[in-house]
Amino acid sequence: MMLQVMGHQWQTNHHSANAERRRRDAIAAATCLTEALVDHLNVGVAQAYVNQRKLDHEVKTLQVQASQFAKQTAQWISMVEGFNQALKEIGDVENWARSIEMDMRTIATALEYVHKGHLQAASS
Repeated sequence: MMLQVMGHQWQTNHHSANAERRRRDAIAAATCLTEALVDHLNVGVAQAYVNQRKLDHEVKTLQVQASQFAKQTAQWISMVEGFNQALKEIGDVENWARSIEMDMRTIATALEYVHKGHLQAASS
């Protein structure tokens, strides 16, 4: 009977040792899997961080360029408005010159008429 008890005890110890070894193996495998999953996620997070930094840089660059473009556009608008004003002034000067020219022709015609009248009066 003692042999049976010892045999039973040996089997129990053997099963406990196997169970403990399997438990340690399972824990080690779970730890490896967890580390692999975390590493995989960290790579994705790191890439997202790099992409975000690139986007932030691009946004800042775009903001600077948009601001410069807005300033340049304002300068262009101001120049075009100045050009339009100069054209209007040229048009005003042209109208003034036409008016003066018409007045001068009227005066020249009147002087010519008067001069002809004096010539006819002097010859009679």
